[in-house]
Amino acid sequence: MKLLHLDSSILGDHSVSRALSKAAVERLTTENPAIEVTYHDLVAEPIAHLTGRYLAGQSDNVQHDQALQEDLALGGKVLEAFLAADIVVIGVALYNFGISSQLKSWVDRICVAGKTFRYTETGPEGLAGDKRVILTVARGGLYGPGMPSQPFEHAETYLRSVLAFIGISNPDVIVAEGLALGAEPREAAAKAALETIATLKA
Repeated sequence: MKLLHLDSSILGDHSVSRALSKAAVERLTTENPAIEVTYHDLVAEPIAHLTGRYLAGQSDNVQHDQALQEDLALGGKVLEAFLAADIVVIGVALYNFGISSQLKSWVDRICVAGKTFRYTETGPEGLAGDKRVILTVARGGLYGPGMPSQPFEHAETYLRSVLAFIGISNPDVIVAEGLALGAEPREAAAKAALETIATLKA
């Protein structure tokens, strides 16, 4: 079994989403030591933003210079790592109501027609439904159900939509929020999320 572990927070060792994603991977590999883990820090090793040249470069009749060849090779590598994974664990931080640009660049490389989705006569069909995805989400404010700021939350909701589009309709989502409201709320939120992670089954 293969696990792809992604982190996207820009806060390094101060990141709660990174701590939670690490704990989730440790929990799963403790449950099943045979799991093979591939790790990609999307901040330390960023993926270039999607460009028109990249999209056009996937056609056979387009001239490929070295930079485009390297970009296409990177996109292929990112997609292959995702397709090969049985489990994907993503550390997700909320920035200005959405995901980090680093994570968005990764999403853009895995949403590929004919690979992770296809268009049919009845509409789009996801092709990646055989994967388990675990999102460990960290939010400074309170954006959960019933909160006044709930309509501004576009990280978890965006990822749920993208994953559903490619066939993954029921990701595990573990949230720690209110992290910017003080030391006590931060500690309580992180503790609650870690307690949930401790119940994960491989």
